[in-house]
Amino acid sequence: METVTIDSLKTYNNLYGLKTSHPLIGVLDINESSKIVNHITLKFEVYALFLKNGSQCTLRYGRKSYDYQEGTIVSFAPGQVVTIDDEKQELGPEVVGLMFHPDLIYGTPLASKIKEFEFFSFSQTESLHLSEKEREKYNFYLNLIREELERPIDNHTAAVLSAHIQLLLEHLDRFYDRQFITRHKVNSDIVSQFQKNLRDYFLENEIIATPNVGFFADKASLTTGYFSNLIKKETGMSPKDLITLQLIDEAKRRLVATNQDISAIAYSLGFDYPAHFSRLFKKITGFTPKEYRSQVN
Repeated sequence: METVTIDSLKTYNNLYGLKTSHPLIGVLDINESSKIVNHITLKFEVYALFLKNGSQCTLRYGRKSYDYQEGTIVSFAPGQVVTIDDEKQELGPEVVGLMFHPDLIYGTPLASKIKEFEFFSFSQTESLHLSEKEREKYNFYLNLIREELERPIDNHTAAVLSAHIQLLLEHLDRFYDRQFITRHKVNSDIVSQFQKNLRDYFLENEIIATPNVGFFADKASLTTGYFSNLIKKETGMSPKDLITLQLIDEAKRRLVATNQDISAIAYSLGFDYPAHFSRLFKKITGFTPKEYRSQVN
């Protein structure tokens, strides 16, 4: 299967047979394309957002397939790879999107802010599903960007475009918050399974290193970013904090149930230095491990 690196708008537009009006940013209407793009892998070196308005098609992200449905937004950041692998050969699918090169936002407030929009790191199986009102807001900002691109370029162009993009991204972040809330039942099940996996990990494993968030995200078949957001929205605590609390609970159990030296307990829980373990334990419990052991025994 052919792989194409999307390192510019021109590369993408040439692939679909679209016109390029600006080298660093474009509002893309794939319905106007003159070429069929299918059975191809795209490696993105630009930022992109695409809203599907018509019938679904199939994308593959890694080894997983995903039906890209009507009303769904997918987002890409530099370094991400997606495979278009649809059974239908469709010319001009009803997709409208925004694509911009990182060079466009250098020197603007968005340059330092964009890393905070964590949905760019989400897998395409964790896409955003927009309501009708949310679609209208998405299209409103695309129209603002389109209107700015139709003006002659001046000293304000980059700043105005960057501001419009940032407002669009802020709204998408808000829509993701709404999606986490409306999917409470599904998300609650994921939280429950995470808590079980966390307990089982310390019961069943010979601890060599403290498990990281990615370990549990992988078990849930989610990206680390999406998993972290979901857990924080549902519990009010980050998964990293929950892992730390479970670690301290296991330390308490071992301090009470065994006569192991405190240094040995620290090493067995994945700490390279017992002093680090003691400081963390006191920070969480208010006692040193030695004080805690003498208090409960």
